[in-house]
Amino acid sequence: MSASFFALLDDIAVLARAAAASIDDVVAGAAKASAKAAGVVIDDAAVSPQYVQGLTPKRELPVVWKITRGSLLNKAIIIAGIMVLSAWAPWIFPWLLILGGTYLAYEGAEKVWHWIRPSHAAKADVEQVVERTATDEKQMVSSAVRTDLVLSIEIMLISLANIEASSWGIRLATLIVVGLLMTVAVYGTVALLIRMDDVGFWLIKRPAQALQAIGRGLVKAMPWVFRALTVVGALAMLWVGGHILLVNLAEVGVSAPYDIVSGIVHAAPLPGVVAWFVDSGLSAIFGLAWGLVVMLVLGLIARLRFKKPVSH
Repeated sequence: MSASFFALLDDIAVLARAAAASIDDVVAGAAKASAKAAGVVIDDAAVSPQYVQGLTPKRELPVVWKITRGSLLNKAIIIAGIMVLSAWAPWIFPWLLILGGTYLAYEGAEKVWHWIRPSHAAKADVEQVVERTATDEKQMVSSAVRTDLVLSIEIMLISLANIEASSWGIRLATLIVVGLLMTVAVYGTVALLIRMDDVGFWLIKRPAQALQAIGRGLVKAMPWVFRALTVVGALAMLWVGGHILLVNLAEVGVSAPYDIVSGIVHAAPLPGVVAWFVDSGLSAIFGLAWGLVVMLVLGLIARLRFKKPVSH
């Protein structure tokens, strides 16, 4: 009886060591995958604050929470889908990434175009600040969740490509950890950013002059921070979208754009940081060109579709 008991303890110890090793594998894989997907995460964090602009302060955090829940649901669906596809149809991943890269390039190019030629509606939005209605809020959340869906697909596919574990269970657990980490990182940062002006006003009311000065600095800085994030978000869309397009077009046999960019980057020995900036800049230019072409095609389709018949 005692021998059986100690054998059971030994089995439990073996299982515990295996579980610990699996946890280590998951943590290591999540860290590596998260680092590889960092570019898309920066894009997501830079783009998201725009969806709470124009809201009253009391509605900002509830809207961020709604978007966060949508993001978690997106990632749950995506993880389930790509785990099935990775077993049965892994060839589809490059095409999905091309679609996602096209969406990001289009969104980024559209923002750049609006900067160059702002519409009357955009000017009115800047000049007039009104409280959003429940319908407006719902549309904003839907738009944010759609953009998050594309970015989450990119994050999960990039993460999956960088997980070295052969075990299906380890890959699944790693993707779940990455999804949770990325969601908390992105929307936690967004929540902090949109409440920084409140922190500033709270500091202004403190008796210490140093705290008051910091508070005034925060209040004055936040509008500029959000403007900068708008620019960074658009550039990140172009950079991430362009890079995804270059890499995955090469995967499906259209390697000329990637070869040209790679040739330019490696034409001269550049320091690592400089080479990264050159590669990112060229990726953004390619993304902008691709996005403008998509805009042109969609514009032509819209004109043909809604063109009024000529009366005789």
